[in-house]
Amino acid sequence: MSDVASGGAVRPKTAGGGSGFKNFLRATEIDTRMLGMVGALLVIWVGFHILSGGTFLTPRNLWNLSVQTASVGVMATGMVLVIVTRNIDLSVGSVLGVTGMIMAIAQTTWFTPMFGFDNPMVWIATIGLGLLSGLAIGGLQGFVIAYMGVPSFIVTLGGLLVWRGAAWWVASGRTIPITDDTFKILGGGSDGSIGATWSWVIAIVAIAFLALAAVNARRQRKRFHFPVKPMWAEYLTFALSAGAVVVATLIVNAYLLPGPLAARYAQANGIAVPEGGLAISFGYAVPVLLFIGVGIVMTFVARRTRFGRYVFAIGGNPEAAELAGINTKRVTMMVFALMGMLAAIAAAISTARLTSATNAQGTLDELYTIAAAVIGGTSLAGGAGTIAGAMLGALVMQSLQSGMVLLGMDTPLQNIVVGAVLVVAVWLDTVYRKRAA
Repeated sequence: MSDVASGGAVRPKTAGGGSGFKNFLRATEIDTRMLGMVGALLVIWVGFHILSGGTFLTPRNLWNLSVQTASVGVMATGMVLVIVTRNIDLSVGSVLGVTGMIMAIAQTTWFTPMFGFDNPMVWIATIGLGLLSGLAIGGLQGFVIAYMGVPSFIVTLGGLLVWRGAAWWVASGRTIPITDDTFKILGGGSDGSIGATWSWVIAIVAIAFLALAAVNARRQRKRFHFPVKPMWAEYLTFALSAGAVVVATLIVNAYLLPGPLAARYAQANGIAVPEGGLAISFGYAVPVLLFIGVGIVMTFVARRTRFGRYVFAIGGNPEAAELAGINTKRVTMMVFALMGMLAAIAAAISTARLTSATNAQGTLDELYTIAAAVIGGTSLAGGAGTIAGAMLGALVMQSLQSGMVLLGMDTPLQNIVVGAVLVVAVWLDTVYRKRAA
């Protein structure tokens, strides 16, 4: 049974039938799996904060945590589509390593001598070459999977070895430094953040975007006579989203440049330093903004484009999708090509943050990327997954790693914990699907 809302829209009943909490979730349309992840993240944060003696939930650590999440988070958005199509990509860490090495060598050997130091064309050409390299590698693997019929597990397992070896081969085992200062901005740091003022500008724009999106979604539901949320639920979900943006902005602005960096900034910009010193906020880091931007674009691709609908159709039932006229082979190849480009973006972030390309770059990132997608609700059975969930899953994985580092845990023990979390996440997904069936 349902009630007719204003404007002819249909609104589900919330009175009676089910507990008050279930009615609340139904009215607000909050994803219970997403709510569970947020709860788990809060437990992890509070637990590590207590165990670390109050150093985890500080502006400095949370700012660094957001920057460290960016590269894996970018790849996790692509891994969602890969897993949704009932495939897997074990090579993303190695693709990150080889594309990062290609960009570093090209910038040092070709582009900087060609255009000159800090010429804008240096970083543009570097990123362009990296994206093309990632696209080519992903497209090649996708071609072998889709058109030659080799299982994705085997192809990308081979790719894990091939591209890791290629990264070592092209640099002869050397570490290649980055020469362009503009390119280094992609890695964050004092020069790779936007400051307090622009952070608030972006926060205001984000809140306005959330408001417009909520109004437009309600208008579209009424137009097509779909169920709409009660107004109190609309206001509540918007307030929670806007509050999260404000809190995040307050945190990144609370992280101040250390004294020597603040003095150098003041000298470079002709600012007089008062006796008490300068209080200059880092604000949002550029890689974090890039991560969020990629997430928004990937969400649009997954939910609002024909390509995204084809991806989920293939994951739901490949045979039915092919009978419906979907070119499943081409879509599969495109998914892996897109995954390669996202790995190249992650490589640019990682290389810029390290200010060099190393042979160990991206090692085990495939584990963190797959774990982020699965923890975020992407089903290994295919056909289900969300970009926002993968982004939150990446934050959960990086929070675990960052917390273990603060506690001084050895790397082998960290790997044990991450592996155990991945197994538990898959088990929970299996239980969830059985209950939903």
